[in-house]
Amino acid sequence: MKVLLIHGLSRTPLSLLGLEWYLQQTGCTTEQFAYIAFAETFESIVERLRIRIQKIASKESYGIVAHSLGGLLTRAALGIGSIELPKHIVMLGTPNQLPRLAPHAWRLPPFRWWTGQCGLNLTNQAFFTSLPGIESPYTILAGTAGPRGSWSPFGDELNDGIVALSETRLSDQDHIVQFPVMHTFMMNNSMVQKTVGRILSTHY
Repeated sequence: MKVLLIHGLSRTPLSLLGLEWYLQQTGCTTEQFAYIAFAETFESIVERLRIRIQKIASKESYGIVAHSLGGLLTRAALGIGSIELPKHIVMLGTPNQLPRLAPHAWRLPPFRWWTGQCGLNLTNQAFFTSLPGIESPYTILAGTAGPRGSWSPFGDELNDGIVALSETRLSDQDHIVQFPVMHTFMMNNSMVQKTVGRILSTHY
């Protein structure tokens, strides 16, 4: 099965090289989708992703592994037109609900410049409401190693340092697979990699 990997906001395809190598060792063929948030609108990235997915889907069965914003791009792209759906989608730390840290980050000029419209979208509840759901089977993986306590913006809620566990939930019926990892580097964790490989292997 072909696996399309999609990196997160402020990251590059380099961030997924370790996971990509692991999946290749399990027998998957892989591709990566790249984007630069400060140079493109959310809509233009989504359209490029839709074209890439459509090209893959026209040739073979496929799955998607998406980190953070990559999961939102995936939802938006699959909701456009008629595309053969992936066999499975794995989302790593994707904020399927408005992340509470985003409005605070948006107040910082470097974050606004670097993340552009993609970053602004993360502060807007109307954006999240407008995103389509997922019709394919999917699994959400979330980190729980973020700081908790009275001084933490998350209070006592489990989080990965960037996204709260509850913010990764797409549906009340979701069973979220949890790992004691941080958001930015969760894809490098060996247990996360093994879990992604095991999930995808059931859909070959």
